[in-house]
Amino acid sequence: MPAPADPLPVAGTTAAPAPKPLAADGRPSLIGLDLASLTEVIGALQVVPERQAALRARQLFHWLYHRGACDFASMSTLPKPLRQALDDGWSVARPDIATAQTAADGTRKWLLRFADGQEVETVFIPEDDRGALCISTQVGCTLTCSFCHTGTMPLVRNLGVGEITAQLLVARDALGEWPTAKEGRLFTNIVVMGMGEPLFNYDNIAGALRLAMDETGLAISRRRITLSTSGVVPRIAQCGRELEVGLAVSLHAVRDELRDELVPLNRKWNIAELLEACRQYPARRPITFEYVMLHGVNDSDADARELVRLLAGLSAKVNLIPFNPWPGAPYACSSNNRIRAFAAIVEAAGYASPVRTPRGRDILAACGQLKTASERQRRQRVAA
Repeated sequence: MPAPADPLPVAGTTAAPAPKPLAADGRPSLIGLDLASLTEVIGALQVVPERQAALRARQLFHWLYHRGACDFASMSTLPKPLRQALDDGWSVARPDIATAQTAADGTRKWLLRFADGQEVETVFIPEDDRGALCISTQVGCTLTCSFCHTGTMPLVRNLGVGEITAQLLVARDALGEWPTAKEGRLFTNIVVMGMGEPLFNYDNIAGALRLAMDETGLAISRRRITLSTSGVVPRIAQCGRELEVGLAVSLHAVRDELRDELVPLNRKWNIAELLEACRQYPARRPITFEYVMLHGVNDSDADARELVRLLAGLSAKVNLIPFNPWPGAPYACSSNNRIRAFAAIVEAAGYASPVRTPRGRDILAACGQLKTASERQRRQRVAA
């Protein structure tokens, strides 16, 4: 089986695509545009003096990303002619929420439907005094990781900056956390661990995270953002240099022959290349290595000892993830005793090795379980 092809070039950058609708009304969306782009939009409308364009753009940015405005009529600091001109040609509508589910443990999952009918899932995981939003970057996935439900979907397309940013806005809407507050909010963290490989959609995820980190808007600290990759080695350095967010690596195996099977991207960039990129990453905090525990596959004491050897010299921690089953999955989860024994070996070597508590399993919202409802239903119809 050949290694998966890159949906986007690995080197360099690509021009930002033209804004597209998020919802079905056909107007292009302002969501996802940065301050410079909003200034250009307002200037092109020619309804306020040119010297005011920058000021009005800052006000518009504030309404979009600090206040969470869902319509132009509520943007009371903007002149009425400007609000009308914006409403005539642009939208701030959210994508449709096709379904919203809440698990017994409080985890929330939204199936978001965009203007072209494509869908992604977004998950909010609450804790007592904080919460993390798990966002998607692609419709489907190109990586075909054998333990991951999303990997059984074909890659349909990348998400744009607006479609990624909209996931953050939908969560803020649902939690009632507008305007942005620095204290007391529950949505505090972003984990880029949803559907898709974010570093195969680097330009768009970078644009969305820059908006998320802007202190005058969503104001999510880069210290509270973690991006997870399966190992797109040439993009890792760029991510560290430009975004400086936390890095998580989906490792899952300590031998190339097994990782080739579990994470086929390994055939393009093997474990040695991946770990060297991690050693060069300008980490502000330890790199997280994600390791799904598969019964009889990657969970032996020998595997744990080899993992310790591979991580030597790295500032790292290891998240052990009990395998989250999904219909037709070819694996079983390691036993609790086996997971504890594995963790003990890693921790004895000085690496924190927490066992991730599965969240949202009853609504298929846990790690490795995301797959859009429409895709499940389509396949069920075909099988029938």
